[in-house]
Amino acid sequence: MKVHFIAMGGSAMHNLAIALHKKGFEVTGSDDVFTEPSKSRLDKFGLLPVLSGWFPEKIISGLDAVILGMHAKQDNPELLEAQQKGIKIYSYPEYVYEQSKDKKRIVIGGSHGKTTITSMILHVLKEASFKFDYLVGAQLEGFDTMVQLTDAPLIVIEGDEYLASPIDRRPKFHLYQANIGLISGIAWDHINVFPTFESYLQQFAVFIDTIIANGELIYCEQDRILKKLVTDNTSNVQKIAYSSPEYTIDNGVTSIIYQQKKYPLKVFGGHNLLNMEAAKTVCKSLGIEEENFYKAMATFKGAAKRLELIGSNLQTNVYKDFAHSPSKLSATINAVKQQFPNRKLIACIELHTFSSLNKTFLQEYKSTMDDADQAIVFIDNHVLVQKNMEPYSAQQVKEAFNNEDIIFFDQAEDLFAHLKNLNYKNTNLLLMSSGTFAGTDLTGFAETIL
Repeated sequence: MKVHFIAMGGSAMHNLAIALHKKGFEVTGSDDVFTEPSKSRLDKFGLLPVLSGWFPEKIISGLDAVILGMHAKQDNPELLEAQQKGIKIYSYPEYVYEQSKDKKRIVIGGSHGKTTITSMILHVLKEASFKFDYLVGAQLEGFDTMVQLTDAPLIVIEGDEYLASPIDRRPKFHLYQANIGLISGIAWDHINVFPTFESYLQQFAVFIDTIIANGELIYCEQDRILKKLVTDNTSNVQKIAYSSPEYTIDNGVTSIIYQQKKYPLKVFGGHNLLNMEAAKTVCKSLGIEEENFYKAMATFKGAAKRLELIGSNLQTNVYKDFAHSPSKLSATINAVKQQFPNRKLIACIELHTFSSLNKTFLQEYKSTMDDADQAIVFIDNHVLVQKNMEPYSAQQVKEAFNNEDIIFFDQAEDLFAHLKNLNYKNTNLLLMSSGTFAGTDLTGFAETIL
């Protein structure tokens, strides 16, 4: 098989390219820019193009497929050439389905927790020596790539609700046709595509309808909106609910209690325990007993950037987390406060996504940082210029968060100068963003304050 990737440098795209290369496909690709880690990883497998840019001459008639990334635009010259030559064009979720249509497909959806739940399932399946393929949105310890496609009978897919490609406006998770579909919860996101909560909610109703007949829908019954959506749905699927498990916290260590036995964990937080129950429910459906699941989870360290410990000493832990939406922000802050009730918490959020920077959506952050002892909001002015958006004042941010004590920064150097001068005695620092804090080396910064 010969396949060509348009916008090959993306996170999912370059991992899919490597997976197909490993499967024996002849893979080519293009992009206007290649950044790390995709640049080095593609180069390692001999897939990095000599030149960046778009080259219509790469679209040859012998191609079996063109895989189109979201980064490309509708007038991309390679895309236009493929359309003119009548070559089959897939979005990456379409092509993942094409490669897994004969497998049992587990699709993990929801507004939050998708990566963590998928990671937990993969960890347990690996411990149990299952043969499986996967697509996950973060680099995991013990896994070389974020995508694997082999002859395994089973695939676990993180099902994003964002759009499939520039010419396919369907959410990605609609395309996988799950045998087992999971929804972790619903909280409005992607306002640039789903301008109302109702339009966003509808995507999850459609996802349920895409689960194959007599398949399974696993869902969190503690999410009131999700529970009603599932109750009202009449699809021919088996509905299986999950909820928070029994647990205890001793000396900063969270343990699950199952059949009067404790299973100590390396991860913590109420949202992660819910994620764990979601993963357990999936694994039980695949034949893994609860006791074996919890034993395997004792060695699970978490996915990259998900409450990731990047530095610590006897009095301070520094975490970075992918939290960016209101629900993720409040859940992550609550998790750290609950795990370390006798420590102060300095919580800093970088608002980076289109939704979080939208003046209307910003109101959704009301009171989400109230549990932090010091709450800091950072909006990089350079990002606003790039997105052609108006800058924010400190007062606008305080009003949106309904918190007059919030400290606001719009320059990274000012933010990190402030953080560097704080007293971290008996205090944790939580740095949250789906961006990069203006390219700051967070691990290096953690070392300086510790």
